[in-house]
Amino acid sequence: MRQDLNPLLLLLFQVAVWLYSILAFLPSHFFGTVSQSEGGLGSEQERARRLKAQSVTGNPEGPYRAMGATKRLVSSLHPGVDTLDKVFEYASRRFPDRDCLGTREVIKEEDERQDNGKVFKKVILGQYRWWSYAETHRAAARFGNGLAALGQKAHNNIAIFCETRAEWVIGAQACFMQNFPLVTLYSTLGGPAITHALNETEVTKIITSRELLETRLKFILLEVPRLQHIIVVDDVPTTWPGYPRGISVHNMAAVQELGTKPENGKYPPDNTDGKRPAPSDIAVIMYTSGSTGIPKGVMISHSNIIAGITGMAERIPNLGENDTYIGYLPLAHVLELSAELVCVAHGCRIGYSSPQTLADQSTKIKRGSKGDTSVLQPTLMAAVPEIMDRIYKNVMSKLEEMSSPQRTLFTLAYNYKLEQLSKGHSTPLCDKLVFKKVRSLLGGKIRVLLSGGAPLSATTQRFMNVCFCCPVGQGYGLTETCGAGTISEMWDYSTGRVGGPLVCSEIKLKDWVEGGYSSTDMPNPRGEILIGGPNVTMGYYKNESKNQDFFVDDNGQRWFCTGDIGEMHPDGCLKIIDRKKDLVKLQAGEYVSLGKVESMLKNCPLIDNICAYANSDETYVIGFVVPNQKNLLLLAEQYCIRGSLEELCNNSAMEEVVLQVITEAALSAQLERFEIPRKIRLSPDPWTPETGLVTDAFKLKRQQLKSKYQDDIERMYGGK
Repeated sequence: MRQDLNPLLLLLFQVAVWLYSILAFLPSHFFGTVSQSEGGLGSEQERARRLKAQSVTGNPEGPYRAMGATKRLVSSLHPGVDTLDKVFEYASRRFPDRDCLGTREVIKEEDERQDNGKVFKKVILGQYRWWSYAETHRAAARFGNGLAALGQKAHNNIAIFCETRAEWVIGAQACFMQNFPLVTLYSTLGGPAITHALNETEVTKIITSRELLETRLKFILLEVPRLQHIIVVDDVPTTWPGYPRGISVHNMAAVQELGTKPENGKYPPDNTDGKRPAPSDIAVIMYTSGSTGIPKGVMISHSNIIAGITGMAERIPNLGENDTYIGYLPLAHVLELSAELVCVAHGCRIGYSSPQTLADQSTKIKRGSKGDTSVLQPTLMAAVPEIMDRIYKNVMSKLEEMSSPQRTLFTLAYNYKLEQLSKGHSTPLCDKLVFKKVRSLLGGKIRVLLSGGAPLSATTQRFMNVCFCCPVGQGYGLTETCGAGTISEMWDYSTGRVGGPLVCSEIKLKDWVEGGYSSTDMPNPRGEILIGGPNVTMGYYKNESKNQDFFVDDNGQRWFCTGDIGEMHPDGCLKIIDRKKDLVKLQAGEYVSLGKVESMLKNCPLIDNICAYANSDETYVIGFVVPNQKNLLLLAEQYCIRGSLEELCNNSAMEEVVLQVITEAALSAQLERFEIPRKIRLSPDPWTPETGLVTDAFKLKRQQLKSKYQDDIERMYGGK
């Protein structure tokens, strides 16, 4: 952070820090040196410098493996626990009375009218109510038996189309127990995508929620002729009139009750006709969010998922039953599903939330009442960069409203802590006096933040490290690799990198001649990232034409060609530097990485979201921008431009002013001139998964954005 401070204040702060350092750090340094000489692991700084991975062949293209897996990749957490039903059995035997899944009860729900006339639904929520591991296991077993009583057979697909909640996990575990391949669908998918997935997988039963049934599913039922049973996870209502003939609607509790009857068998089922899953059986057919077109179903076996969560768990230090995880990302996304299965395998408790109720300031939380993080106080959390970027911008905005002495203290403490982190030191005094309030935004007890789904900017990562007093494990993986590929070690505070390969996977770099990337590049080898290992999935469901990205090597190991471009650093850490699909060649021959432009500009306080666009027939880049409302209004006032948010976004003078700010930000970020958007279109409406313009992980859906702004594209390129 920029320091423009009174020299006297700066001197006083430095003297205080010097005195504190003598009192606090010298004893800890002395005793730390003693413990290291007695065989300890060494300081965090020393651990961060260690080699993370190496090429097992000695060639610059790899394959690269983690230092703990150079001889053999690791594929399981516990001996004999080789399918997902066994993971839950293991956990319920080892932690029977521990809290497993928790949900807050709704005390009150009411409408709140805003100044602009819009009405928002607000809730007051109570404490978390918990199911123990033993209770959760029994509920899943009963539900599985009930589904079997309704005619569901082993190896026959069943779908789940539901928000992230405890019942999602109970339903999934029931399917794993009975060897029903589970078709997962994002709750924000549109009608055509849902219809496509249900028809392609030929499901006869679907698990859903009351809200999604009434707002999404009921309108496409006639387009899914094989569907016979709908199981609603909510308790009320218990009767469902008005649905098409041939479709029965059941409550989850009723199906569980059916599963308790003696004639409907018991769990575990007899292993006849493959009723108990084998490691190679399909556990999940996970439909992607469709960022590049129609969603594809990725076939994921039990052994794939177990290998993936084994690799992830190895990177989270001291993971155990004292940890609390907050689940709010879509369980239909591989990051969230894997994170929760890691927690289950280690006896952690999982409390459920949603983006609308996560924090005290969240949109559905009534003013004055507590958000989920304040009540749950989680120690573990997964987040996509979009959410962390919002937290960063919100805190920075609040910082601007502080008094000058408060801002000065915050800036001094921030810069001091950043310096200490780079040396491997902690700052307990600053954490307690300065950052405690910021940390309380996520409950105050977060010890590990896992970031995935998209690149995290260096600015946001440093901010989370400093203000939330915890490491950010930045990871890289895809649905096709069970979300597993790399995760940075928790004591590695370097930015812009995604860590070394997990112990379950290995990485190769394949030359991409057209893009100018090669494993012989200096100073570091570069190329398309190929991920291999037991976590690489079985391919796309009924989609052979797309399976050319998968291949099997001479040793029988599966690999996936990611389409992402990486650079391997000397310590074995990977950096994502480009994406083949995001690379556009301009008319003059320059290559522009749209993703790079977007990630560089997203830290601009004026930008909430941005999509860069380029046409190969043109000479320059353009952009669609969702401005930050507060900062846009301040900028408009500064330039005496009046109007509502919508009027400002449609004002050409405002466009020019914003473009000037963006250009300055781009030059500060050291973008090339040809990479900087020359024209922009401001959008008053945010891009949410509900609009269909971004995925549930907030990745841009470029084709949909292009369609929405087609008229503006023609205008900005001179067609209109």
